Amino acid sequence: MDKKFAGIILAAGEGTRMKSDIPKVLHPICGRPMLGYVLELAKALKLSKIIVVAGNKKELLKDLLDGYKAKAVCQNRRLGTADAVKIAQPALVSFSGNILILYGDQPLLEAKTLKELIRKHLSAGACATILSARTENPCGYGRIVRDNYGRITAIIEDKDATDEQKRIKEVNTGIICFKKNELFKAMAKIRPDNAKKEYYLTDAIKIMARSGLSIESLSIVDDLEQAHGINSRQDLAQAQKIMRQRILGNLMSQGVGIIDPQATYVDYDCKIGRDTIIYPFTVIEKDVIIGKFCRLGPFCHLRPGSRIEDRAVVGNFTEVARSRIGKGTLMKHFSYIGDAAVGNNVNIGCGTVTANFDGKNKLKTVISDNAFIGSDTILRAPVKIGKKAVTGAGAVVTKDVKSGEVVAGVPARPLKR
Repeated sequence: MDKKFAGIILAAGEGTRMKSDIPKVLHPICGRPMLGYVLELAKALKLSKIIVVAGNKKELLKDLLDGYKAKAVCQNRRLGTADAVKIAQPALVSFSGNILILYGDQPLLEAKTLKELIRKHLSAGACATILSARTENPCGYGRIVRDNYGRITAIIEDKDATDEQKRIKEVNTGIICFKKNELFKAMAKIRPDNAKKEYYLTDAIKIMARSGLSIESLSIVDDLEQAHGINSRQDLAQAQKIMRQRILGNLMSQGVGIIDPQATYVDYDCKIGRDTIIYPFTVIEKDVIIGKFCRLGPFCHLRPGSRIEDRAVVGNFTEVARSRIGKGTLMKHFSYIGDAAVGNNVNIGCGTVTANFDGKNKLKTVISDNAFIGSDTILRAPVKIGKKAVTGAGAVVTKDVKSGEVVAGVPARPLKR
């Protein structure tokens, strides 16, 4: 039995209901394109090849696909799912084994589910194994049709189903494992005899069943949200909510304290140390690393590239962008730190702002260890504050401040001891 698997990810849908000029699969969920989640699944499954069937704007997917060594093919005309798989066929000429069909707009699928599906497919020696689900509201989904012996005979799309078939509660999620050779033999017989006049990949199941080939299924009960496809902004918002709770749940299981998960927003690839506490209405974007025993929020915004080290406090109504906040540093309220390197045990007074943009470039601010930045200080970058230096309240710092120096005024000038 050949245990090799290739993945075909169908990602050519234009997503007209999204009302967007961006390909649907590039819309972000918790800081990552939805297609990125599906590619990560393919990587976790160690698929031998990954073929992505993209639409007319496939060049926009290039950087994302390159990171996963995935090959893109283009479906110029939307003639159905079977047509999309047929377009991927030439890229699999030299491949023998099994094919896993995935969809670029199903980012909520979990690796453990797909691993179980693959195990079922291989152990049963089936020609096709369908990931199905049971739901009390099957409207919109293809129905799994079985004979009196429980054998799968067809998948009937919702628009083509009879009233009796529409009462079936077992539905197709779209995810199917196929033996490659049997799949493409069946696909040659598929015709667009349906309401949409499209070539349905699901018709391959009926063709195989009629030939007496074995068809199996794995059902996910009461967990249909895994297989939700995203077709609208409303779907996208719902997926964001589900993914965010997964991320927060994982962080809490690692020892991160989150006061109110319903009012906390953390992107997919953030790293947060144990015993850090996150207060409500905190937004932590992708590529942020936070140490242990920190305190964040409420109403705190950490933007990409920020690093918060152990025991730092970034309090209410604060923003940090592309900056390092050192160990034990306090930035308790009403401050903005951007493009800065802040040392250890620094006090950032209320209302402190780094003026880091001159209209053309983002400029660097350096605040050394044990410095004390007074309330309402403006630091006009590029500028460096030395160790144990002090700025007076309301100071506008336009020049470097030496270690141990005290400056105040507009513009700030050294004060005599």
